[in-house]
Amino acid sequence: MSMFFWQNNLSRRTLRLIDLFIVLVSYLMAMYVKAYALGSLSGLARDANHALVLILLLIFNNFTLNFFDLYDACGKGQCLKRVVKTALALAISTSLLIFCMYFLRINNIGRLLLMLYNGFALCLLLGRQFYFTYRLNSDRQDENERINVLVVGSRERARDVIRNILRAKNAPYNILGCLDTDSARVGRSVQGQVRVIGTIEEYEQILLGKVVDEVIFALPLYLLPRVQERIAFAENAGVNIRIMPDWQIQRIMFRPETASISFDNLAGLPLLSLSSTPKKEVDLLLKNLFDYLVAVAGLVLLSPLFLVIAAAIKLTSPGPVFFRSERCGLNGRRFSLYKFRTMVENAEELKKQLQEKNEMDGPVFKIRDDPRVTRVGRFLRKTSLDELPQLINVARGHMSLVGPRPPLPEEVAQYTPVQRRRLSMKPGMTCIWQVSGRNDVSFDRWMKMDLKYIDNWSLLLDFKLLFLTMRAVFEGTGR
Repeated sequence: MSMFFWQNNLSRRTLRLIDLFIVLVSYLMAMYVKAYALGSLSGLARDANHALVLILLLIFNNFTLNFFDLYDACGKGQCLKRVVKTALALAISTSLLIFCMYFLRINNIGRLLLMLYNGFALCLLLGRQFYFTYRLNSDRQDENERINVLVVGSRERARDVIRNILRAKNAPYNILGCLDTDSARVGRSVQGQVRVIGTIEEYEQILLGKVVDEVIFALPLYLLPRVQERIAFAENAGVNIRIMPDWQIQRIMFRPETASISFDNLAGLPLLSLSSTPKKEVDLLLKNLFDYLVAVAGLVLLSPLFLVIAAAIKLTSPGPVFFRSERCGLNGRRFSLYKFRTMVENAEELKKQLQEKNEMDGPVFKIRDDPRVTRVGRFLRKTSLDELPQLINVARGHMSLVGPRPPLPEEVAQYTPVQRRRLSMKPGMTCIWQVSGRNDVSFDRWMKMDLKYIDNWSLLLDFKLLFLTMRAVFEGTGR
């Protein structure tokens, strides 16, 4: 589950919809059990108005579940309290339903049906809540699932921001540290364990050298040297920017090139936000959900094909079935990318000898008729079947089905700040480059394609690229 899911009110709205869906499913399950699975007690009255009862249950549960605030993770010792609150919410909503049934003269809805519904709903709602708590706590432990924040400033404004983040319930933020204009303050504590990690002169170096998701400017902007350049640098690098409200903001006269501007809420503080990535929160949530479902389904359905390919690799060349490569994901996070091995076992050692034959410009290595590629590997590359294990990366949340291809760390080290912005969205198995000539495209044009994808992203674009990718696979244009 993506860390950014918990970043704002979108998570609460989504969980409320999930709970209402659970109410719907619970009532339908109760109807089925009452109709067919209770022996002599089975059967439903034909003239019962189940549709109206279900609508009333959805309305009442929407109110009671929200009233008892069941959309935050529960800590240790709170599990019993959560069970009681959920049971109370269901009991109150059912009582309201019974009152309305009497008032509206809705007959033939038996007590046994309502008891079954409450039993199913209680189990499913508690299951959802405890799973949510488990995932949130797991995400807190995983550094890759936390939002890394760099604070510019170390005085009172910065302390206010840091205090609010540290106090925020279930906040997935990790404060990397603060930057100050005074080198004498480096190493000093700002709030708790948060310290000044450098001066503003190290700003660009830190943004490029660390995994930074957001920069918060928490000082009067007129005190910051070259403030326009600092903000523009973060924008070009694809790092989200937040600025504490400042009456001096009009003096910097900054006009973003790609970032969208909005007022946002961070741990209870209203901040001006500049984001270089799409602000389509619901669409991004649907993208993540679609990625996960397709990846899991693909791994299950394609498992026989995986076994055939694995056997072919093992029987034709020595070495492992899978090739693991360290890649850079969202904002530079490192992860292991999985592919079917298509080269000889010592391919990385031979790469140094073939460097002068590289056909790609920029920090990318590609050559036609690579002598390191095995006979089976050549077929896998031509049909793009070697990419299938990346469904594991998609299911684990490291990658998406569609997005800029994940680069090697040594390639990222040679990126310009503008090129680094391609890391501001989760990498994918395919993107515009894959369906636009691949190895015949220059490195500079490749980077521009990825930035074009980020700037124009939509679900429709993803579906279009998936369709074009499948066509390219069937045509066998890979190499």
